[in-house]
Amino acid sequence: MKVIANDVPIEIEDSGEGANGEKRPVVLLIMGLGMQLIDWPDDIVNLLVAAGFRVIRHDNRDAGLSQRFDHIPQRSLLWQKIRFRLGLPVRASYSMQDMADDALGVLDALNIPQAHIIGASMGGMIAQRLVATYPERVKSLVSIMSSSGAQGLPLPKPEVMAALLSKPTDTRIEELVAHQLRIIRLIASPSEPLNIDEQTQHLRMALSRGGYYPKSFIRQILAIIADSDRAELLSRISCPALVVHGEDDPLIPMACGEDTARRISGAKFLPVQQMGHTFPPSFMQAMTEEIIPFLNDVEETE
Repeated sequence: MKVIANDVPIEIEDSGEGANGEKRPVVLLIMGLGMQLIDWPDDIVNLLVAAGFRVIRHDNRDAGLSQRFDHIPQRSLLWQKIRFRLGLPVRASYSMQDMADDALGVLDALNIPQAHIIGASMGGMIAQRLVATYPERVKSLVSIMSSSGAQGLPLPKPEVMAALLSKPTDTRIEELVAHQLRIIRLIASPSEPLNIDEQTQHLRMALSRGGYYPKSFIRQILAIIADSDRAELLSRISCPALVVHGEDDPLIPMACGEDTARRISGAKFLPVQQMGHTFPPSFMQAMTEEIIPFLNDVEETE
């Protein structure tokens, strides 16, 4: 269903309260660059629900079934990258803070006063901003395969970045699926057993649901590049924080997660073996053994 969040129509899914309407603590899941709410694996949602949490997911602006921003003049990625390298401000169609305000607006629309915030990749960056700027609305932060955005951190492997920015030669669904599968192979850990049939089925569903919008992807990249002061904000975070990162991540190297944890007072850093920039079985084990117990500990100490 759609809600109006920060004056933007945002698509959400809500697992709801428990049986007989008992109140459950809320977990808000924020997904990453160009991704949709359905890109949170069902296994993650099901584990959280089984542990007693109400789980809310949403499509970020410019993704999935949420509002597109084609009405805003498109900025040139190449020119903005040149500005970035020259130390000039990057001009984006909207900011990461706008996206954090959207996430807060989802909580407002559902009359939720506080929530645990879990973000993956760009969603982790949005989550960091949400937690830093609205501390009264959050119980905890879990930042997964993300970065503080600080200068000097290692960059993605060149072949990974080139694949992300490349365009498929054909926009028929078979070519789009093949293009996305090539990217998944590049960003996954070499140790991860990829189920190509399952991945293909999911990609078909995602394309059918959310379509193919390369301009939206570029607008979100520009929002990331323009977010130059988030690292300084992280010292404001006072809630319990867990930073989770794959040891084999070729897109956002693990040093970026380590830097994030260092900048948040009291944050715990959790490296995950055999994890790239995906949710492999080792991450699902971490969900059961580390992340859900972390959330439960926060609930027990309130």
